[in-house]
Amino acid sequence: MFSFREVLAAVQAYGKAHQFIMQHKLWKWILVPGILYCILFITGSYFVWGYSGDFVEYLFNLLPIRVWIQDLASSWISFFFILLAFSIRIVFLLLYFSYYKYLFLVLGSPLFAYLSEKTEALLDRKEFPFSMQQFLKDMMRGIRLSLRNMLYQTICVIFLIILSFIPVVGWITPLIAFFIECYFYGFSMMDYSCERHQLTTKQSISFIKAHRGMALGNGMVFYLLMFIPVLGWVMAPSYAVIAATIHLSDKRLLHGARW
Repeated sequence: MFSFREVLAAVQAYGKAHQFIMQHKLWKWILVPGILYCILFITGSYFVWGYSGDFVEYLFNLLPIRVWIQDLASSWISFFFILLAFSIRIVFLLLYFSYYKYLFLVLGSPLFAYLSEKTEALLDRKEFPFSMQQFLKDMMRGIRLSLRNMLYQTICVIFLIILSFIPVVGWITPLIAFFIECYFYGFSMMDYSCERHQLTTKQSISFIKAHRGMALGNGMVFYLLMFIPVLGWVMAPSYAVIAATIHLSDKRLLHGARW
């Protein structure tokens, strides 16, 4: 289970992040990854939509469906298969939408690790000495955690797909899938602070599990911002990192996690 207070506090941290960004004029750290996110997302969407159409065409040609439709000469049957083809392409697009965020977390890991460190330096009014070795270590850890979370989410989604065929229980599986996805997104954002405070990967996982409401709240706002075209895509990644860092600025939480 999770604490509703932690979820609410994580959501409110986005408001603090906005004030923090305005106060310290961090807009370039929002715009650079945000514009990059938009360019990659739109480009990827274009190719996924196009190749999914090619896949559907190949599938219909592989099976004797097209000839069968032409033989039946029924407008209703034709409409049904057009709708089916469109639905398959939408499913591909939704899968891309879900996993692209992890891909971007992997690609943007160096920037997000630095942004989290810069945020805490400004909060504490001190500079963290830059270490290329530590920076590369943080980056690789962020990549590993993102890939781990993507794998775990995939396993959970497969399990939920199986559950969705069970009457009544299957009705709530989309909501459960939403919460799972949000949790893993927030997990990735929180780990940057955990790493900087010298929590091992195992300690970080245990800490975030104990405070899963934080991860859930952070990931929920991040996920919902993705539904706002362009503006939301630009804001979501950096806002999520800064909000998680501000939320974890209480060192007592992180220090206690090492024991």
